[in-house]
Amino acid sequence: MKYFVLIPDGMADRPIPQLNGKTPMEAADKPHMDALAKISLAGTAMNVPAHMVPESDTANLAILSYDPAVYSRGRSPLEAVSMGIELAPDDTAIRCNVVTVSDDDLPYEEKTMVDHSADEITTEEADQLVRALNEALPMEGRLLHTGISYRHCLVWKNADSKYNFERPHDIIGRQIKDYLPKEENGGAAFLEYMKKGYEVLNHHPVNEERRRRGLRPANSPWLWSPGTKPALPSFKDKWGINGAIISAVDLIKGIGLCAKMEVINVEGATGNYSTNYTGKADAAIDAFRRGSDLVYVHVEAPDECGHRGEWDVKVKAIEKIDSLILAPVFRYLKDSGEDFKVLVLPDHPTPVEIRTHSHDAVPFFLYDSGKSANGPECFTEDNCEKMNYHVADGSKLFDIMIEK
Repeated sequence: MKYFVLIPDGMADRPIPQLNGKTPMEAADKPHMDALAKISLAGTAMNVPAHMVPESDTANLAILSYDPAVYSRGRSPLEAVSMGIELAPDDTAIRCNVVTVSDDDLPYEEKTMVDHSADEITTEEADQLVRALNEALPMEGRLLHTGISYRHCLVWKNADSKYNFERPHDIIGRQIKDYLPKEENGGAAFLEYMKKGYEVLNHHPVNEERRRRGLRPANSPWLWSPGTKPALPSFKDKWGINGAIISAVDLIKGIGLCAKMEVINVEGATGNYSTNYTGKADAAIDAFRRGSDLVYVHVEAPDECGHRGEWDVKVKAIEKIDSLILAPVFRYLKDSGEDFKVLVLPDHPTPVEIRTHSHDAVPFFLYDSGKSANGPECFTEDNCEKMNYHVADGSKLFDIMIEK
């Protein structure tokens, strides 16, 4: 038996006026998802426990059968693992976005969060900004490491690993004053880093050039999601099968590495709409050919479109996932002659309306080549909810899918 798990990150949404009241899933031309859903077990799943933040670390841990209430220690340590950073027991890893705050003469506290990704700055540009921050703000036991695009990792010895930072993608369009670290609750050092970091970055040559080209400057570091060194049981020991993970983002790769799964890098995989969809499909097929029993393909594009409020691009991203990833992998598995199952679901919703993650159940379908089921006419949020099949704990999805 082979298992293909496809995660269009943040695909689930809410009705959008510009789409005549449809969600992106309803508006997208996705014939392969729709056809498979119709003959699959379908319903909804709650991947993030009610008391936890609906982030990609908690949601993807759950889908991979690791209860986030037990195993989640923040997303940054998982990203650090993927980046090859060896964390000591007293190290705290903190996600550091390079963001765009308003380009005005107001004091830092009175600025507005414009873009959590600085127009999805290139990794090459961001690396120069990371180097500038390290040079201008040196401190023993503290170092910022370059990640991908706007996503970076600050390792800070003996820093508070449970500090309650605000997530930048939650406050787009808002004045940052009420969301900055607070001196009175232990956030003074974090606040100082962010304010001084703004002074370092705002007129950095990289950002002046970006302004010249009509792009948003990555003019401030923004800290969030701290945590300490993670530990996950081996996926193979847990399920008795070989698993592989394909993703553009360090968070998902880090989960795979911690679970001792094969982590496959795909050239041109970016974490946004302009990613290498075909390359991910080819890598998944190659992994099956080389003996993987389960391949987990994560695609960040719909999530980024949701954060950016790009409803039209989100529709296109769903269509590309359907035609360029699901279709060829399904075709390969069907032609292989071996029994297989296909699980498709977003990890969490990222509604365009709110431009951040919501704590709602997500639609899913589970196709089994050995038996047909009565699924919905097409794969949408509403249709899956009407199936009246709800998995209250997303970490149990693999119990349903995998036959030990």
